[in-house]
Amino acid sequence: MNDNRAGIGWRAPHHGAVLEHRPAVGFLEVHAENHMGGGRRAAVLQQARRDYPISIHGVGLSLGSVEPVDSVHLDRFAALVAAVDPLLVSEHVAWCRQNGVYLNDLLPLPYTEEALEVLVRNIDRVQDRLKRPILMENPSTYLAFVHSPIPEGPFLTEMARRSGCGLLLDVNNLYVNERNHGHPARAVLAALDPSIVREIHVAGHHVADLGDATILIDDHGSTVADAVWELYREAAIRFPEAKTLIEWDSRIPTLDVLLNEAAKADAHRLATQELRHAG
Repeated sequence: MNDNRAGIGWRAPHHGAVLEHRPAVGFLEVHAENHMGGGRRAAVLQQARRDYPISIHGVGLSLGSVEPVDSVHLDRFAALVAAVDPLLVSEHVAWCRQNGVYLNDLLPLPYTEEALEVLVRNIDRVQDRLKRPILMENPSTYLAFVHSPIPEGPFLTEMARRSGCGLLLDVNNLYVNERNHGHPARAVLAALDPSIVREIHVAGHHVADLGDATILIDDHGSTVADAVWELYREAAIRFPEAKTLIEWDSRIPTLDVLLNEAAKADAHRLATQELRHAG
């Protein structure tokens, strides 16, 4: 399998076709919480890992929460990692749990020294349990904190420096935040230490017309917008060793549509390689 090819999400409607036809993609990404219960899902995933590297992407560890990491959840997460031996393991710069209650969203953090300390502490706990570094994904957000004094790029870079984790850079999230809050996406790119960026996500988003305002929703439910592809090309030039994943999690299309998006990512990355060689 070509290590430079973009990966795709491992989603139930495509399981049969992927196992039968084995399309030429770089890797498959699974959401950890969908596969932590064993049973048929785990068995099918073991079939897939015979043909593809697997990336495990968590959404429930709530590493931005002031509460300690849920040890039961972490044990189940670690068991999945041990069973799959994945290419990559990742989570989010966000929180989703309070007083033992899980919320159905990835909620943002203020970029403060206090939040950074909590986040690093929780990342350290997970990495110690897994005995490997993880990647942390920058979030999409729909509200802004009054007090958030550290710019996003330096916050993410310092998170990686203190914990030893890597960064999963979601360029669609950067674009969504730029449109929703006016946070310049390219300023974040410029502030990141290139050595920490090990994976890039690209995805579609929804443009919601609220009458007196427009908000972008990171719903992973459509093809990638042209503006996001432009940002991806810049990220691919700056972070040439990072893996690429096409995310598509709602209104899931036929497999050929998803593979076409992966092919677009491959074409954009090839173009950036040619630019680097020429320059």
